[in-house]
Amino acid sequence: MPSFDYIRPILLLLGSNVFMTFAWYGHLKFGNKSLMLVILVSWLIAFFEYCLAVPANRYGHEVYSAAQLKTIQEVITLVVFAGFSVAYLGEKITINHAVGFAMICGGAFFVFKGPL
Repeated sequence: MPSFDYIRPILLLLGSNVFMTFAWYGHLKFGNKSLMLVILVSWLIAFFEYCLAVPANRYGHEVYSAAQLKTIQEVITLVVFAGFSVAYLGEKITINHAVGFAMICGGAFFVFKGPL
């Protein structure tokens, strides 16, 4: 079983990405609100994103390379965004989305595989 040092940055990045997704896309359900208001609310939400992302990267860099951390973050972003777009925005994930996401995850495999 991996040590908590490997799991902690993943959990922090997961939380960070939930905040990030709401900050960037949550306002789409409120198209009638002023742009300035949604920018301010998004900044407030993003503050909590940063409170998780910065320690995630600091702790994570002790056990992962920067490229591995970024790859983990991107895969988590896709998973969180896919769930968010279906559950919150009511959008559907199409086969094209699934294939594209799978290709990105395939790229992540090579980042963690090591030298060929």
